[in-house]
Amino acid sequence: MNAWRVAVAALACLLLSGCLVTFKDPIPANEAAPIPLLGEWERKDEWGERQYLSISRSGSNVYKARAWLDDEDGLKEVDEYGFTVAHHGRRWYVSAGLPKRLGANFAIAGFELTASNELVIYNLDVERILQEMQGGILQGQPVETSEGEAVLVTSPLDQVFGYLDDQANADVFVEVARYQRSSEQ
Repeated sequence: MNAWRVAVAALACLLLSGCLVTFKDPIPANEAAPIPLLGEWERKDEWGERQYLSISRSGSNVYKARAWLDDEDGLKEVDEYGFTVAHHGRRWYVSAGLPKRLGANFAIAGFELTASNELVIYNLDVERILQEMQGGILQGQPVETSEGEAVLVTSPLDQVFGYLDDQANADVFVEVARYQRSSEQ
């Protein structure tokens, strides 16, 4: 398996779905993640391979996600991402710093823990965010990265969360991954 495929799959499952919505500011480390988020998760990726996700604490209200795929040769490529969380309205959000090749800003995604013990990760729809910028609801600009089209939102986080928490904007979230609790704990 190519290393690029592991990196793309891991980041896609954590934060991305095609195009990327980035933010100038991260979610502050003011809130603890829900305890059920921590632990081992797995899913089958777009290529039919098993993808694993391990989430643990790495500091006070700071967390670490380790993502990897096992290919048919038994090789593991591990990617690690530090992140913070916030709970606003009825939603949980995760924020992670991005590498320079993706603009070195921050990505924000949504997540939920379902009653059936699943971790569902949502990305923001870049087209919808662009429309909201053109309408003056959010501030920012389109940017190009080495991975393709992206949007940099420069609105303050309070304004962003006000927009995201509004039930009328629920369709701005796109499901990108659904994990089950790992049986290999």
